[in-house]
Order: sequence, then C-alpha cells, then structure tokens
Amino acid sequence: MIEAVLCDLDGVLRVWDPHVTAEVERRYGVPEGTLAATAFAPELLQPALTGAVSDDEWRRTIAIALLPEHGIDVVADLVADWSESFGAVDRDVRTLLGEVRAAGVRVTIATNATTRLEADLAALGLTEEVDAVVSSARLGVAKPDPTFYFAAAKLADTEVDRCLLVDGTKVNVDVANAVGMHGYQYSEAPGLRAEFERLGVL
Repeated sequence: MIEAVLCDLDGVLRVWDPHVTAEVERRYGVPEGTLAATAFAPELLQPALTGAVSDDEWRRTIAIALLPEHGIDVVADLVADWSESFGAVDRDVRTLLGEVRAAGVRVTIATNATTRLEADLAALGLTEEVDAVVSSARLGVAKPDPTFYFAAAKLADTEVDRCLLVDGTKVNVDVANAVGMHGYQYSEAPGLRAEFERLGVL
C-alpha cells in the first residue's frame, strides 16, 4: 500500500521552456546552449545540488566561467536575466497530485535542487500543495545516492516500501526500486494517472 508519493520537481511537476533561455542568450549575443552547458557542467552543478555552495554562489561561478569568453559587460546581466525565470507548473501533474492528497496519500517534493528550491516553490504557488519538501541541497546528498531515498522516506514520515518515487530519470527510478521503494519513470501525465490507479493511490 502506497502511503506517500515522492515527486521530482524538474521534468515532472515543473517544466522549463527552452525558448526562454535561448532568448536570453540571443539578447546578449551568446551562442545558444552556452548557459546550459556551463551551468549544468558537473563540476559546477554538483556542489550546488549538495549544498556545498549556495544558489547565489553557484550562479556567480557560472558568470565567472563565462567571463573569459564573453566579458564582464555581458556575463553579469546574462546570468541575472537567466536567473529570473522560475519555470512553470505542469497543470495536469498538479491536478493529479491534488487528487492524491485528497485521497489521503501524502505528497512530498523529493528533488535534486539548489538552496533556491524553497523560493522557487513559493513563486510557483506550490508550498501549500505538498506535505513535505526534500531538497538535496539541504540533505547534503543528491539522487541517485541511496542515502537520499532513505532520508526522503523519513522526512515523508513513511516506510520506504510504502513510498512511490516519481522521477523522469531512469537511474533515479532504478535506485528507488533497489532500496525497496516503488519507482515510476515519468514521461506524461496520463501514464502517471494509470500508475496511480494501478497502485491504488487513486
């Protein structure tokens, strides 16, 4: 019996429009793809996801990495403008999670994130729509490290084998299954609804 749904944020509940970043890059004359390639390079991103550096520090390291190629007159404003977006909520997933909560199942955001996660959730209007939030930056460990999953279950106040992890990344789902959770790889809302129904969550 599933007592808690642990839902990833990016790629499941939150979606990003790639055109927004591309427009910022065009505005400053930076080749498309530059921001993603720099910001999400493991050597910059991983410290931010594990809380070793704050979100503000991470964004400063992005600007510093871009500085030699694009100059100080560009990079500060480029990163600042890029940082203004909080993405958008997938309305279908939001509706599904609302139905899950109404059915008496706890809903927890369990995500790899920087220290800006709480501000993002507030900006997206999600703070009051979940029962708990599990952030890798606050835990100091990120998926797919098994420690993340056990900590998430504890923070969700649920036994591991009564948790359903919903995540868009296969390795994260595989590790969830390996530690005894129910793992589901998300691709679209209708499939998630069918999985909820199959498991008796809805």
